[in-house]
Amino acid sequence: MKISARNTLPGIVRKIKEGAVNAEVTIELAPSLSIVSIITLEAVRGLKLKAGDRAYAVIKASSVMVGVD
Repeated sequence: MKISARNTLPGIVRKIKEGAVNAEVTIELAPSLSIVSIITLEAVRGLKLKAGDRAYAVIKASSVMVGVD
């Protein structure tokens, strides 16, 4: 896979919660560390995603904010 995004995080699909149009996909990056993405149902079906699959969370943003307590 070759893409321009710099933040490509490998993980395992742990949950797919389907809605009427979109799906909430939870990818476990490490134990106790997950990221959630909202994608279209068409994308879920096109990628043939299911729980247990290996997948990448790909983050492309023009800016990333940093915060501290």
